[in-house]
Amino acid sequence: MEASPHYVNGQFQNLVPVQVMNEKSGENRLVATAKFLFGDKSELSPREPMLSKKTDLRQLDPARDGVVWMGHSTFFLQLGGRRILIDPVFSPYASPVFFINKAFSGSNVYTAADMPEIDVLAVSHDHWDHLDYPTVMALKPKIKQIVCPLGVGEYFEQWGFDLSIIHEEDWDTEIKLAEDFSVHILPSQHFSGRFLERNPTLWCGMAFVTPARKVYYTGDGGYGEHFKAIGRKFGGFDLMLGENGQYNMAWHDIHMLPEETAQAAVDVGAKVLLPAHGGKFALSRHPWQEPYRELAKASQNKGYKLLTPEIGELAVFGSEQLEIFDAWWERME
Repeated sequence: MEASPHYVNGQFQNLVPVQVMNEKSGENRLVATAKFLFGDKSELSPREPMLSKKTDLRQLDPARDGVVWMGHSTFFLQLGGRRILIDPVFSPYASPVFFINKAFSGSNVYTAADMPEIDVLAVSHDHWDHLDYPTVMALKPKIKQIVCPLGVGEYFEQWGFDLSIIHEEDWDTEIKLAEDFSVHILPSQHFSGRFLERNPTLWCGMAFVTPARKVYYTGDGGYGEHFKAIGRKFGGFDLMLGENGQYNMAWHDIHMLPEETAQAAVDVGAKVLLPAHGGKFALSRHPWQEPYRELAKASQNKGYKLLTPEIGELAVFGSEQLEIFDAWWERME
């Protein structure tokens, strides 16, 4: 960690200086927290259970590349015959205490018991809505390899995982897990910390690369020039799993607005975009449907296809004809 150029004065830093809380927005952390805890929450979560279709993951054809969104930023990705689980959170709360950040009714379709053996567990950073201790421990016997950014591996070490399966690296580093499969740790514009300590570990996006396919996961983060650099480096992607939700102008530097998610997909040369970071937890004050509505508008006349499966619904990508998913959020209140 200390050898990383991104680790300065005991903290990790972004490629460019940004503010977690933008003081020009008229809010500080205390005001934002008060509004979140005590403000009007009538539009923050659906009034009815989330729509879902539970796919039997064990019955999927391993030769078929596809992805199952499991709510928020949890994805089951099947790529080149490998099973990859990204930022799994199967707990009813995305916080260290049970009464904050409760999952939407009906959004917790999957449990660790539903998972087959996991070839790769990929964790983008240490926030509670991406690194969930109960979920990780329940999955522990099924996990073959772990990839994560610098410092995050220490959590897995503390939790008793074999050091030989933990691969933690700096930005722009390739983790070659096999001759035909690599995971690249890539920059994102965010922050880290599970308690009061700020930025003790690194945050990241990831690219999953086989000879036939390339998949990019943005992780959490604000819009920046790093997306264009990633696009140039990889020459485009078959699929982008892009952060879209939990935004606010008060923390605009570290979470993208929907139109920025659309632009990021263009920047990296994505053929297909599937939104992440919504549909399960209300971590911001926008109406829960807004990210989907705004991203659908922003995606019109773009060079990529927008995929919007329900939680648990298989989305196949690659050379096959893409399935058309409806605007399921408009069928809910």
